Amino acid sequence: MRRAVLIICSLAIAASAVAASQPPLPKGYTSWHKSPRKVVSDKKSLFYGIHYLYANKKAMQGYRAGNKFPEGSQIVVEHFNIKNGNPAVDGPKNMVVLMRKDKRQKATAGWLYAGYTAQGKPSGLDPVSNCFECHQKEAAKRDYVFSGSADFR
Repeated sequence: MRRAVLIICSLAIAASAVAASQPPLPKGYTSWHKSPRKVVSDKKSLFYGIHYLYANKKAMQGYRAGNKFPEGSQIVVEHFNIKNGNPAVDGPKNMVVLMRKDKRQKATAGWLYAGYTAQGKPSGLDPVSNCFECHQKEAAKRDYVFSGSADFR
């Protein structure tokens, strides 16, 4: 019994540490530049669902400069399910992701990655294995950002 309590306490402390190291979602991000609706209907894709991108002013400067993002650039992606298999209908929100250009983030090439639940609570995702590995592999030549300025037209 005592061991079980210790394990539960350890897990709670670890979860708190992850949440504490993750910034809150930026307030007012929904007023930033918003992309048109993007649908990925391939169920095998990691990005299956409906997405909206939000970019602050610095990120928009980076997009216009050919994906050369200045410090402080922030991109938020809202992910929604496809409702009843119909890609024309936004289902419920399933997660939110933040990328923030932050030169202190050495392990992720100067980007902070953070994931949140649909309610905006920290999801506890590992930014290196859950985010950066793919961004490094697929988007390194675009400053580790998959999207481009065309996504905001």
